[in-house]
Amino acid sequence: MKTMLITGASTGIGAATARRAVAAGYRVALAARSKDKLDSLVTELGQDSAMAVACDVSDYAAQQAMTAAVLERFGSIDVVFANAGVGSNSSGTAKGDVEDWHRMVTTNVLGVMYTVKATHDAVVAAKGHYVLTGSIAGRKVLAGSIYGATKWAITGYGQNLREELRDDGVKVTLIEPGMVDTPFFDQRKPDAMQADDVAGAVLYAISQPENVLTGEIWIEPMKR
Repeated sequence: MKTMLITGASTGIGAATARRAVAAGYRVALAARSKDKLDSLVTELGQDSAMAVACDVSDYAAQQAMTAAVLERFGSIDVVFANAGVGSNSSGTAKGDVEDWHRMVTTNVLGVMYTVKATHDAVVAAKGHYVLTGSIAGRKVLAGSIYGATKWAITGYGQNLREELRDDGVKVTLIEPGMVDTPFFDQRKPDAMQADDVAGAVLYAISQPENVLTGEIWIEPMKR
């Protein structure tokens, strides 16, 4: 039985992916800042299949502790879904909030890099798979979007990481969703995709044969 570590697992895409992963036979390690929500998800998925770890991904030491806890419980980390991310409360540069920028960069960019570094040895040992949550915002120009800039960083990082780890037998996939109706937004987005739609793309990527690498999946709602 393989183990999948998911950051940003308490709600939305992370939680939906955890449900799909357990249904596919994975054990899941669920990480987020909010342990209360994680504990509820563990109860839903079953104690034998899931564990919860409180972790702020912007803290590298916390990510190291998270990794150690997962290895102690499950013995391996085969798939890492680096999914934790935050949005912006301000718009553009001139009207932007520098504290908001700092929060986005440390979570959306450094947080992903910290996740990869903290889990690197375990994933290489397993010849495993990294899945990074990018965004369509990281593949096209959006006027003034600092959030988009953090996702452009993940596009570049994910592509470079893929080549860094290729000879180790480790796969790297970028999942690049458009608008998703999740708690990430304050208001409902009725024409957007559902979190489970993106979770399906994640499970597709990690279910491919050993000789097949799904490098990127761009997924968006039909209705704009």
